Amino acid sequence: MGNPSDRTQQGQTGSTPNHSITVVDNRTGKSYLIPIKNNSIPATAFKGIKASPHSVFGEPDRSEDETIGGLRVYDPAYMNTAVVRSTITYINGEEGVLRYRGYPIQDLAKRSNFLEVAYLLLYGDLPTSAQFQLWQDEVMHHTFIHSDVEGLFKSFRYDSHPMSMLTAAFAALGAFSSEANPSLAGQSLYTRGATGDSESLKVLDKQILRLIGKAPTLAAAAYRVRQGRPFNRPAKGLSYTANFLYLLDNLNEKDYQPHPVFEKALDTLFILHADHEMNCSTATMMQVGSSLVDPYSAISAACAALYGPAHGGASESAIRMLMEIGRPENVPSFIEKVKSKQRVLSGFGHRVYRNFDPRSIAIRELAEEVFKVTGRNQLLDTALHLAETALKDEYFISRRLYPNIDFYSGLVYQAMGFSLDFYPVLFAVPRCVGWLAHWRQMILTSPDQGGVKIWRPRQIYVGESEREYQEIQQRSDQQTWKDDQEEFKKRPVQVPHGGDSKRNAMATYRDERGRLYHASKL
Repeated sequence: MGNPSDRTQQGQTGSTPNHSITVVDNRTGKSYLIPIKNNSIPATAFKGIKASPHSVFGEPDRSEDETIGGLRVYDPAYMNTAVVRSTITYINGEEGVLRYRGYPIQDLAKRSNFLEVAYLLLYGDLPTSAQFQLWQDEVMHHTFIHSDVEGLFKSFRYDSHPMSMLTAAFAALGAFSSEANPSLAGQSLYTRGATGDSESLKVLDKQILRLIGKAPTLAAAAYRVRQGRPFNRPAKGLSYTANFLYLLDNLNEKDYQPHPVFEKALDTLFILHADHEMNCSTATMMQVGSSLVDPYSAISAACAALYGPAHGGASESAIRMLMEIGRPENVPSFIEKVKSKQRVLSGFGHRVYRNFDPRSIAIRELAEEVFKVTGRNQLLDTALHLAETALKDEYFISRRLYPNIDFYSGLVYQAMGFSLDFYPVLFAVPRCVGWLAHWRQMILTSPDQGGVKIWRPRQIYVGESEREYQEIQQRSDQQTWKDDQEEFKKRPVQVPHGGDSKRNAMATYRDERGRLYHASKL
């Protein structure tokens, strides 16, 4: 966007456009007209609001404030910053609405399947019968992984976290597809697709097929490593989620068929987890992808973001909380501890939803179906009682804390026999589709819309102004940390070492030149 039109308040004439705001800079007395489109304003418009360095409460602006360069928009953690224009997923947090390409998530969860929804998210419409058959065949064709990737999994310790292994495996996949790496095949390898270049589009969509097809195989390999079991090869004739269960569980039985309730439950959970607009991991995918790196590296970065307990690890936290509570009769005392800040209520509330999470309703119904097969889990009764109690308590009502998807999904995963540390992996496999949909949309941004721009947020620098360099003999701790209440941030803490390090510290040795030392390098 260009700079806003500026004008003095006294010189303002004519009618003001309805879809705009007028900003008055009290430093200069000037007013600026900024356009509104889709209920948003361009942040770059504020760069045109400039002033000379001036005094604030008697103190002039610092040169680091860059006052003459125009205003910057300060928004920690992107609380109210839109970074893309998207046609993929719509969320209305106030009303509890989630739609993929216009379709309510409840309808898709009940009537569709995961690969259909994957096609929808990536290409904009639900596939026809012929389109779906071709799409399914192509995805399943790419489920096999190179034997050297299996070797990578074998190199991990038996107690490695599955998400650590999955993150590394996604990055490693890129090393097996040199033709898919813009650093080797040319910077415009993918972006040429925005002009309709068919060869570029073929390369782009082939990597999407590879990643969606291989994601369950990689996830299953991480699972099998933890179990100490040999890897399975993808099965023929099974659905996407049934094949995943086969890869996880088959112990060389013939004609292995996962239970249909488990297959349907996992497929539905995959639909519900497939995308959720510009969340932490998707934003990471976009940030890294904007550098035009290969999609395998970008997916690995997104996977690392999802790994965090504040994102993909939330369902595990919710289950641990329910395990701590135990029985339904313990809920009231736990609620009181939450209200007194002694405990954290996991699985309630959401960064976006200020009402109910529409996905949680579908999962609650799903949980009942799973429990009909597995037997009713006592934790479900505890969970339902906790939800009922919280939703009647003014403390939680006033804070708009409603059960979210993580509150119920962990119960289903537990009933299906998955270990807690595998929950984020079950989140990552379907979310690959959402990551790739947003990446593809960005990569195919047409040149007349500016093409792909590398993401580069601004910062507000509040550190030291220019300082004179001091030689090491002139520096002192007192001078560095004087009147600093957070001096712990300005020096490393002492790190404890094991017994072998203590022994080495007392040893003598000679360096490469034969000089004698009385302390080990360790």
